[in-house]
Amino acid sequence: MPPSDQPEAILARASELADRCALSAEKPDVGARSLSIEFSWLREAGFLAVPLPREMGGKGWGIESGTWRHLLRLLKIIGRGNLSVGRIYEGHVNALQLILQWGSPAQIDAAARDVQNGCLFGVWNTEAPNDGLLLTEIGPEARRFRLTGAKTFASGASILQRVIANATMRGGWQMCLVPLDRVQTERDTDSWQPLGMRATESIRVSFDGVELESTALFGEPGDYHREPWFSGGAIRFAAVQLGGAEAVAEASRHFLRQENRIEDPHQATRAGEIAALLETGNLWLQGAASRAEVSAAFPEEFVAYAGLIRRTIERIGLEVIEHAVRSTGARALLRPNLLERLVRDLTLYLRQPVPDLVLERAGKFTLKSEKHFDTLFFYRK
Repeated sequence: MPPSDQPEAILARASELADRCALSAEKPDVGARSLSIEFSWLREAGFLAVPLPREMGGKGWGIESGTWRHLLRLLKIIGRGNLSVGRIYEGHVNALQLILQWGSPAQIDAAARDVQNGCLFGVWNTEAPNDGLLLTEIGPEARRFRLTGAKTFASGASILQRVIANATMRGGWQMCLVPLDRVQTERDTDSWQPLGMRATESIRVSFDGVELESTALFGEPGDYHREPWFSGGAIRFAAVQLGGAEAVAEASRHFLRQENRIEDPHQATRAGEIAALLETGNLWLQGAASRAEVSAAFPEEFVAYAGLIRRTIERIGLEVIEHAVRSTGARALLRPNLLERLVRDLTLYLRQPVPDLVLERAGKFTLKSEKHFDTLFFYRK
């Protein structure tokens, strides 16, 4: 393997790219432009292909044995640069992993070609009440299908070329790969008025009247919700969130240095708390990578572990924000200070659905298990 293809070299390039994304984050946040420039950088640097198998021009990260630690570090690094870029990139990784798991060989080959041609993928799940996406067969031979309804929180709506839009069919969610650059959808740009993560453009998108060939459907209805990866996929966005927490910490440190306040013992104490929190998050991320490698053999344990890391990273992020804001004060939360946007973005991104239910399920697993706590999550190195 050439030195430039070594994981550390790839991650070093990702870190440089993350720094560029951080410097360019203001305009997308205020709606002056989309994230198309940032994703052109990712595209040119080859990061869209990273989740593909090596034989298809990728790096095999998240597929080949021993590569999950690289993938999670990559997601964290990109999240550190810009959480909105990290959110959309994580969706791209998620989409490719779903296609590789459930797609036919022809569908996998087609997706790989699309990625090599620069297509950005995503996954849209969320639906408003009474506004879900439905899939109906057209004609007796059922070779074409029609979508009706809409998705909300449709991240990257203006820059994605392919999206997995889950639609109800035969009582289950059917995965549909929609070529957004070839169909007509209705986009409600006014529907996205958030506290943070503005640059993701997670708007409402209506698919009424969109028709698909049968080759756009992959897997069977209900496959999308199959464990362990429906819940276990939380380790991907937890990695991005941890990157956002690291960015908050770095911004607060930079502010204190500018203000000549780093000698204050109270600031040193808070900095120590932040360092401990971030190190805890990185250790959890290492644990998640190890457990992802053997998730097929221990699915129940992996789902519980993913729930715990999701909740732990949430608490780490909130505590890092609290320490950073206490250290810097109100002036750091005024534009154009970087910390102002980072706090908004991380606060919103940490708000993932049903957190209490996730923790309850993980807790029930621990109560019912007969294993000692030292081996509860099946992996010790």
